[in-house]
Amino acid sequence: MASPIISLSSIAAPGRAKLDELLQQVAEHKGCGTSSGSGKASCGTGAGQGDLSPEVWEKVKNHPCYSEEAHHHYARMHVAVAPACNIQCNYCNRKYDCANESRPGVVSEKLTPEQAAKKVLAVASTIPQMTVLGIAGPGDPLANPEKTFQTFELISKTAPDIKLCLSTNGLMLPDHVDTIESFNVDHVTITINMVDPDVGAQIYPWIFYKNKRYKGREAAQILSERQLQGLEMLTERGILCKVNSVMIPGINDEHLVEVNRAVKSRGAFLHNIMPLISAPEHGTVFGLNGQRGPSAQELKALQDSCEGEMNMMRHCRQCRADAVGLLGEDRSAEFTTENVMAMEVEYDLESRQAYQAVVEQERQAKAAAKQAELETMAGEHSDVKILVAVATKGSGRINEHFGHATEFQIYEASTAGAKFVGHRRVDLYCQGGYGEEEALESTIIRAINDCAAVFVAKIGGCPKESLKAAGIDAVDRYAFEYIEQSVIAYYRDYLEQVRGGAIVHGARGDAEIRQGAFVAA
Repeated sequence: MASPIISLSSIAAPGRAKLDELLQQVAEHKGCGTSSGSGKASCGTGAGQGDLSPEVWEKVKNHPCYSEEAHHHYARMHVAVAPACNIQCNYCNRKYDCANESRPGVVSEKLTPEQAAKKVLAVASTIPQMTVLGIAGPGDPLANPEKTFQTFELISKTAPDIKLCLSTNGLMLPDHVDTIESFNVDHVTITINMVDPDVGAQIYPWIFYKNKRYKGREAAQILSERQLQGLEMLTERGILCKVNSVMIPGINDEHLVEVNRAVKSRGAFLHNIMPLISAPEHGTVFGLNGQRGPSAQELKALQDSCEGEMNMMRHCRQCRADAVGLLGEDRSAEFTTENVMAMEVEYDLESRQAYQAVVEQERQAKAAAKQAELETMAGEHSDVKILVAVATKGSGRINEHFGHATEFQIYEASTAGAKFVGHRRVDLYCQGGYGEEEALESTIIRAINDCAAVFVAKIGGCPKESLKAAGIDAVDRYAFEYIEQSVIAYYRDYLEQVRGGAIVHGARGDAEIRQGAFVAA
């Protein structure tokens, strides 16, 4: 089924020539031009415009963290202006840095507010779909309030169209709610891993509060009270709050259901339950003592159990504190302080708005294609569900070569449609022009072992056969088509084959959530 192609002919503006150039630059960066005719150019659960109030929709429609649907199209950036932290977590070590590592607290450069403001303008002028600026560390933004709010002040004056966000552990949050509101920060993320101090004492060795260090259960109780107080204060003022929780098997995994209920009752908009990252080389307490992270099935089961209570975020990439680009990619190496300070930056708001108008046309076309495909399933009812892995560069399309993928997005297909449920990081299969069988067997197959199929733009014969031997169908017939539309079409055919006896449907094995850095090209 052919996908609708976006036309730029309806965009008439003085910045049109520059817009065309920007579109081409972005397309080339993503691996294909805009002249091929392929059409390149929801809150966390995929909610759309009709599911939310107009006020909330305006806040989330182009926010890649607060909207699963938007994360296919819009980019974010973090600026590392907040190095100090006032708590210690057993899963955190801010001293570690690896250029290929995607993990909170990791940065390559710390910035002054002035450097950060220049970097934001440089990125926004180069990446027109960058809509969100976040401060998430590498420490805690509210343990560095002067630097954090000075950065927000500079950016709000020079780039008023960019949404401002901050991510905090919540200890000092109640003291800064007025300032957050005054800067029109519409999105705040709070990391809440417990509401029971006995659980918290196993996660936090200490906190530093009002010039005093607290330890153990007392520290956890103070932290929890401050977090929940700050959450209530923010939501009372209409500020959207996302709660991050790290799933730590044997410590807080069962307790997170209670956390989910507590944050929902206090008005949280979105709950993001993330897997523990605990590789020994990171030097964290949990990494060194052998604390494991959850498996893919364990994480999904917990997310599923909480989803009936509130919206769940499943597309989080646990980003570095200096991440730049679409979720799942990081272009921070292009925007070092040295590079940015040497750039002549011209902030072209008109071209940015025109580009984003094109993106909205693409989103509408994608939604229409999904709905049309879903209508072919009308009246179908089955308990059969399958997971499908997708190689994508963004834009909601199957547009990545199997050998070039560093992650796969995971969709659950059923008679209800296609639902995004997560992502899996992997090592590159193609390195130096050759396929790495070790990477295929050691990370890729283990990462998508619970999937019935993997959708790709292109795949070679050897990896296709290896996947087949592992019971995974490598599918390239939907290359460059919309993901959800294609997943529904594949599932419809799959269900017909199950009913006809050509396929014997059964539960697949568990899959591994990748720990540590992937191997870059």
